[in-house]
Amino acid sequence: MSMAIHTERLTKRYGGTEALRGLDLDVPRGSIYAFVGPNGAGKTTAIQTILNLRQPTTGRAEVMGADSRALTHENFQHIGYVSENQRLPEWMTVEEFFDYLRPLYKTWDADLHAELRRQFDLPPGRKVKQLSRGMKMKVALASALVFRPQLLILDEPFTGLDPLVREELIQGLLDRAEGMTIFVSSHDLAEIESFASHVGYLEQGRLRLSEEMAVLAERFREVQVVFEGEAQRPAPWPEDWLPPETSGSMMRFVDTRQDPARWPAAFPTARSIEAQPMTLRAIFVALARSGRKGEQQ
Repeated sequence: MSMAIHTERLTKRYGGTEALRGLDLDVPRGSIYAFVGPNGAGKTTAIQTILNLRQPTTGRAEVMGADSRALTHENFQHIGYVSENQRLPEWMTVEEFFDYLRPLYKTWDADLHAELRRQFDLPPGRKVKQLSRGMKMKVALASALVFRPQLLILDEPFTGLDPLVREELIQGLLDRAEGMTIFVSSHDLAEIESFASHVGYLEQGRLRLSEEMAVLAERFREVQVVFEGEAQRPAPWPEDWLPPETSGSMMRFVDTRQDPARWPAAFPTARSIEAQPMTLRAIFVALARSGRKGEQQ
């Protein structure tokens, strides 16, 4: 499968701190890829290194088939980028900002510009500095969509926005998603789960998983085991089961490979064994807790 983003052993160090640790990432073309992980996991560093905004310490990255270290103006004709902390020209009006951008892109679509202006209710004569945070994000997203990029990279675009603005931004994305790859890092897991096709989980600079959303949802299960007496933990504990939580005669754990056939043999004294599917947020929380327990051991 052709990849919109491909990295090999991508590493980034800041002094003695290793923000990225041998990142091997593949983002299929045409996918909506959710890039998730705790604060400080390295998501923004990864995005900035992929776009050559930061130089990698070791390793390499490709964006739309081009080496990231050699990206040119021609390459960026096909790449849109919106960041949580993106700075817009505060002194310009909204329309002056779009007038400034228009000649920079060969594929600028005037009809789409008018459509986005209506959909996002953009005030053309108002100065950017007078806009709310939500309206500024709408301007930033519209400016990244209007030239119809092949790849759109969004770094925490929904942070701090009210639910209505988030919904409007997501709808604006989905309305133009056909034929485009969208790579989005975000903590708004409920929203991402509703539209992402793939997900990657980054923790402490390492990619712990990367797969189709449907596959992830199918293989993760929260398992609850009730015993006749005290909860008994099997030894050795399977590597693909996250560390359990016990309380009296009850044990809960996450099976990351959903293999119900193994459960009765592992818990021969169990009175009952039940499993429930998990939301993306529940999977995220379970992996984060597992990571913290690993650090403490």
